[in-house]
Amino acid sequence: MPEVMKTLFLNPPSYEGFDGGAGARYQARREIKSFWYPTWLAQPAAMVPGSKLIDAPPDGLTVEQVAPLAKHYELAVLHTSTPSFANDAKFAAHLKEVNPKIMIGMVGAHVGVLPLQSMNAAPAVDWVAVGEFDYICADVASRKPLKDIGGIAYRDNGRVSFTPPRPTIENMDDLPYVVDVYKRDLTIENYFIGYLQHPYVSLYTGRGCRSKCTFCLWPQTLGGHRYRVRSADNVAAEMALAKKHFPQVREFFFDDDTFTDDLPRAEEIARRLGKLGLNWSCNAKANVPRKTLEIMKDNGLRLLLVGYESGDDQILINIKKGVRLDIAREFSRNAKDLGIVIHGTFILGLPGETPQTIQKTIKFACDIEPETIQVSLAAPYPGTELYRQAQEQGWLQIQTGELVDTHGIQTAAMNYPGLQSTEIFSSVEEFYRKFYFRPRKMFSLFGGMLRDPEVMKRRLREGVEFFKFLHERKATAREMAQTAAAASASSAGD
Repeated sequence: MPEVMKTLFLNPPSYEGFDGGAGARYQARREIKSFWYPTWLAQPAAMVPGSKLIDAPPDGLTVEQVAPLAKHYELAVLHTSTPSFANDAKFAAHLKEVNPKIMIGMVGAHVGVLPLQSMNAAPAVDWVAVGEFDYICADVASRKPLKDIGGIAYRDNGRVSFTPPRPTIENMDDLPYVVDVYKRDLTIENYFIGYLQHPYVSLYTGRGCRSKCTFCLWPQTLGGHRYRVRSADNVAAEMALAKKHFPQVREFFFDDDTFTDDLPRAEEIARRLGKLGLNWSCNAKANVPRKTLEIMKDNGLRLLLVGYESGDDQILINIKKGVRLDIAREFSRNAKDLGIVIHGTFILGLPGETPQTIQKTIKFACDIEPETIQVSLAAPYPGTELYRQAQEQGWLQIQTGELVDTHGIQTAAMNYPGLQSTEIFSSVEEFYRKFYFRPRKMFSLFGGMLRDPEVMKRRLREGVEFFKFLHERKATAREMAQTAAAASASSAGD
């Protein structure tokens, strides 16, 4: 057999603090220092002998530091996203300048949905993956001819050619563990998520999500709407290895789109984790029955990340969330009663949003009282139903895929009749202030700081980062207002 290509898996350098790597569900700078693990890249890296994974943003690596490494590799696999694509295409060109012989591939939802456009916009890239890319990367690294590798678009004598689609991966237990790659190539202390204990480690126990949320990127592009899972034995074995690799880790996070999609399996894995004595958290839908919550809590569950999205039932119907507010309220009461911490996520600017529904969502968040919240702006990613709706209805305010500004801060990408993008954007700060600057919430947060010096130190740092972020958002707001005014003037002149 031919020798495997010397392969570099790379999450390219980007904006300072930009979390756009192969694991982030939406790519932008966060309110506080936050980095998800590059799990989508670590998986194929584990399949290519002798490979190297570099995650530039959390390591603070620059283009000047990373690009020269191209001299030592035959193949570079770059993960990209809609907000980072233009920057990543330039970086790919830089790699080719350093090493004209290097083969460059791009993976991720953006190139999977827009393969031809991506190839045309990134002439330094030799191939892109269309769909899941684990085995694609392994095949390319094994020197298999590109024309014989399913599921890619590649350059063929000056034109872009496509190979037949690749079957979806069914046996998830066949994939190697990612924690070995984490141990080999990553500095876990560089990964932060505000609501998770530090240091943490995140990974997947399955792919796909049964929910049909119109805005959600992974299920509509890479994962699919079937929940394809690893066996409980397989998960438990990797977690035992992770515990051995990372004795300093305080929390493990399962980043499956909805870990609780399969309740009996979630309960079985919880029992295995309990035997290992692990502290863990996961993504969940706001409809998990109390019995399952009790089993998970009794076996080490600390926190649930819950996408509530909106406090308006009609908006939840519009986005096909599959959960009613009364169910979400009952779930939240049960979780709080059992001592399970909730990090609630909300999205402003979804279809049907009005100034009134924004206020309803803020009130709903204050009523259910999650420990912490994250407020995002509706992001119409190519490949999602939300993107198609926005194009059809004329809501889209962006022409070339800019979902972040020049500083990596998320922008409001859509306008609605009676609700302008600038108003949606400014409502994020209002949401945060009304939720966190209540006496009850402030007392609760300060209490946690006083009980734990490490929490005190971390919260003070995050507080400085949060207010700095709000200040920078004001500059983005001014830019959006100027753009809107210019567009209005242009429209009036036509």
